[in-house]
Amino acid sequence: MEILIVEDDRQIAEIIQECLEAEGFSCCVCHDGNTAMQLFSDRQPDLVVLDLRLPGIDGLEVCTQIRQQKVDNEPYILMLTSRGEEIDRIIGLSTGADDYYIKPFSPRELVARVRALLRRRLRDRDANTPTVRDRSQQIRSKSFAIDLEQYSISRRVESGASVLDLSTSEFKLMVLFVKHPGRVWQRGQLIEKLWGDDFFGEERVIDTHIARLRKKVEFNPSKPEFIRTVVGVGYKFEDL
Repeated sequence: MEILIVEDDRQIAEIIQECLEAEGFSCCVCHDGNTAMQLFSDRQPDLVVLDLRLPGIDGLEVCTQIRQQKVDNEPYILMLTSRGEEIDRIIGLSTGADDYYIKPFSPRELVARVRALLRRRLRDRDANTPTVRDRSQQIRSKSFAIDLEQYSISRRVESGASVLDLSTSEFKLMVLFVKHPGRVWQRGQLIEKLWGDDFFGEERVIDTHIARLRKKVEFNPSKPEFIRTVVGVGYKFEDL
């Protein structure tokens, strides 16, 4: 598996590279946002370690552009930031990072977070292959039809049906929601269902995944009618 490291501080970039390569990962390194996008297009890495503050286009914009690209295997993104208060801002902007880590960091913990994200990658690839039990199985609600064999979800619209382009994590979330309409899920419960022991990071990262999912399934993401926020608790799915 290949990791793209995007960090403008060359000393920090070298430390990250040495730590990850010592664990057997293949790494490529750059120091600005424009080069990062070029390397991402050329190499299609499995994971991006991305600094927030970069010359050229910053980490937020790099993350947004990566999520807008159509690729066979959507990468995981670990965002590095120097100030803890930035985390709320990043999540609020819904850029699509999968984990956040505050500098200065522990190299050992950084490696642990990277390993956790890449374990998700392996599980996601396995999840894309239906089991015998899944074959021909469908899940339906009033507005959605999920085909587990084809690994696809469609939403009813006035003209018929629209197939949704979801990542593996987004697909898993929708399956969970549609299977349990009206159930209120805490963030920790959703994380456990999606990633189990492969999760290592902040629980509020799930908010980013929900925000990205809403952009794809809701008619108006700013006023969601399917994936509702339960203030102080978490989320629930309704399809009335």
